[in-house]
Amino acid sequence: MTNDALAAAARRAALTAQIQTATGIDEPTIARLVRAFYARVREDSEIGPIFAERIEDWEPHLERMCAFWSSVALMSGRYHGSPMQKHLPLPIRARHFDRWLALFETTAQEQCPPEAAKHFIMLAHRIAESLELGLAGAKGVILERGQRFV
Repeated sequence: MTNDALAAAARRAALTAQIQTATGIDEPTIARLVRAFYARVREDSEIGPIFAERIEDWEPHLERMCAFWSSVALMSGRYHGSPMQKHLPLPIRARHFDRWLALFETTAQEQCPPEAAKHFIMLAHRIAESLELGLAGAKGVILERGQRFV
């Protein structure tokens, strides 16, 4: 490993430790949140069918989502993928993002300490907004600030 790579790894580790100290988030917290959230999603009448049509084996999906949230919440670098590409073919609009966020917020508040829940929820809102803007743009719809993809 080069000196630059070692320095980058050290910076990432320091950032992860800082986030963990401030929020209490660790890998078991992420796994608990992800599993509880997707259990709720699978039972949901609005977004559950969208997932059910595409996911046959849930365990690999849950492991990918744990890696994703580890990368997003802790800056761990565990996830390597393209969320936008995965979401482009889905039949989702603003109401689906709203439902996803409502389920996520409830689950985070139930499963996590307050600072962790606050951190996860802030990130979830950013992710939902980014995906919604990207999906709209991919379908030729340019959203103005505050507009939704309906």
